[in-house]
Amino acid sequence: MKNEVLNIKGVCFGEILWDNLPTGRKLGGAPLNVAYHLNKLGIYTDVLTRVGSDANGQEIVSLCRELSIPLTLFQEDHILPTSTVEVHIDDKKDVRYEIVYPVAWDHITLGELELQTVREADFFVFGSLSTRNDVSYQTLKGLVKQAKYKILDVNLRAPFYTKERIFELIGYADLVKMNEEELGFVSAWLGLPPDMSDQSKSEAVMNHFAVPELIVTYGATGAIYHSTAGHFSHHYPALKVEVKDTIGSGDSFLAAFLSLRCRNDKNIPAEEILEFAATLSGYVTQSSGACPNYDATAINRFVWLNELQ
Repeated sequence: MKNEVLNIKGVCFGEILWDNLPTGRKLGGAPLNVAYHLNKLGIYTDVLTRVGSDANGQEIVSLCRELSIPLTLFQEDHILPTSTVEVHIDDKKDVRYEIVYPVAWDHITLGELELQTVREADFFVFGSLSTRNDVSYQTLKGLVKQAKYKILDVNLRAPFYTKERIFELIGYADLVKMNEEELGFVSAWLGLPPDMSDQSKSEAVMNHFAVPELIVTYGATGAIYHSTAGHFSHHYPALKVEVKDTIGSGDSFLAAFLSLRCRNDKNIPAEEILEFAATLSGYVTQSSGACPNYDATAINRFVWLNELQ
């Protein structure tokens, strides 16, 4: 990992919030997490989101400024509050979320600035949770038509999804990321046999929706990247770490993956891309919260210590 600034730009669309953890509150929201790591990795990434005109919103803006997260596309809502989420972590480090509704990011609006920024970006990341309200959903529909490379992060949080909406969003995407459980949901909705292998399920999902790329994450056992262009599926194991919590581990994986995947002129092998994604995800998993501070030295030391085990 090098601290370099690249001539690549992205936009992440959707929720930004305070995660109220047992140990205190942390900045969160999948799109924000992805953007945080992309900016740390040298890829200028805007966050199109909305906060309330309240103390929580002001503190989010202040912290994002400190973290060098661009504020150009932050919107302010004078009626709805800034989003908060109660986070519950069990003895196995698994996480359960209580997400307040409605909040400011449910009402992200569309204007010329938003359209132009997405139009000029190299990639556009969006998640399924951000479409739970019709205002943000209609904004996303307007933006996705302008995007060059569309990445969907499937994020099933009951009761904020439907089969029809998830199918629609997958149909927009060039790259889809989901976890093992979400692959099971989508496969069942397609009527696939439950005993079908995950490899066959992934191929069926890609064929049904004409999705060129699919990432399926498996927690402690790693992730698999499927590509129709490369005609391959590649598994990369997760690093063995002492888990603090799993919040944002998948977001950091996606950010690290994109940071190398979007360097089209480098022809970086998929194995190297996945290795880097697993490394950053492992670092975040052994840290507290989704957006720990780090630099090249910290990541390199983390790799070195892991190799000693």
